[in-house]
Amino acid sequence: MLARYPSSAPTLADAVWIDLLVPSDEERQQVEQATKLRLPTPDSIQEIEHSSRAFVEGRALYLSTPVLEGTDCLNDALAPVGFVLSPERLVTLRFARIVAFDRATAEGAASEEAASKEAASEEAASSHRPHAERSPSEALLKVLEVVVDLTADTLEHANAELERISTSAFRSERPRGHEPARASRALHEALRKLGRMANGISRIRDTLLGVGRIVTFVLDAGEQHRPAAVVPRLEAIRADIASLNDYQHHLSGKIQFLLDATLGFINIQQNDIVKALTIVSVVGVPPVLIAGIYGMNFKRMPELSWALGYPYALALIVLSALLPIVWFKWRDWI
Repeated sequence: MLARYPSSAPTLADAVWIDLLVPSDEERQQVEQATKLRLPTPDSIQEIEHSSRAFVEGRALYLSTPVLEGTDCLNDALAPVGFVLSPERLVTLRFARIVAFDRATAEGAASEEAASKEAASEEAASSHRPHAERSPSEALLKVLEVVVDLTADTLEHANAELERISTSAFRSERPRGHEPARASRALHEALRKLGRMANGISRIRDTLLGVGRIVTFVLDAGEQHRPAAVVPRLEAIRADIASLNDYQHHLSGKIQFLLDATLGFINIQQNDIVKALTIVSVVGVPPVLIAGIYGMNFKRMPELSWALGYPYALALIVLSALLPIVWFKWRDWI
C-alpha cells in the first residue's frame, strides 16, 4: 500500500512523506522514479550492523530500526522499518501494520485539516507557520515521537503486569485444599508469564536502541540533512529514550528478581515433597520391622503361646509408628 502526505500533494514528487506498507515491486519502482531515491530492500532493512542501519548516500540518510507493532509487548512482534530522509521528502518502508505509524498519520491528517481551516483567511495564511509534516525532518520527528510515546505506554503496561505477578507470588494467604497441586500450577503459570515478559521487555529494548541510534545519527549528520530548528526536539527524544532505558533496566531487574523468587518457591516445594516422603518412609520402617519379626515362622517363639500376643504385637506396631511422628513433631519438622 502506498500513501503520501500531505494528501493534497498532486503527485508523488510533490509529497513530503511517502509511506509504503508491504510495497509491491511496481510501487517501489514508482516511488524510486518519482523521488530519484534508491529504496532499501527488506533484507537490508533487517540487517543488525550499525553501519547497515544508519548511513549516508548522496544527499539522503538511510535509517532502519525494529519497532514494536503495538502496545502489548507480550503478544505484539517486532517489525523492521526503513527511513529514507532527504531534504525534499521522507520515504518510510514497513512490512507490517504498526500502531505508531497509524497514530502518526492520523495526527498528521488532523493537523493538516486544522491548518487548512486556519489558512482559509488571508491574515491567518500570512502568519501561519508551515505545517509540521511539510518538512521531511519534522515528519520523521513526528513518527519517532509517537514511537517513543507508545513505548512508554508499553512499559507502563508491562510494569502493571509485573505488579500483578509479584502480588500473586508474595501474597500472605496460602491456598486451601489441594495445596501442592494448586501451588505447582500457579508456579508454572508464573514462570510462563515471566518468560513472556522477559521476551516482551527484550522487544522494547530493541525498539529503544534502534530509535536512539537514529536520533543520534540524525543529530550528528549536520544541517545539510536536517534543519537546526529540529535539534531541540531531537534532544528531547534522546532524553526520553534515556529515561525509558533506565525504566526498562528497572523492569528487567524486577523480572530477574521474580524469576529467582519463583524458582526458589519451586525448590522449597520440592524440598517439602521430599521431606514428606522421607518422613513417611522413616515412620514406616519400625512397624515393618516388628511385623517382620513376628511374622517369622519359627517353631519356638514365646509370644506365640501368649493369650494377648496378637494385641501386643499390634500395639507395638502402632507405638513404633507413633513415636517417630511425635519426635518429628517435637523437632518441628512437620
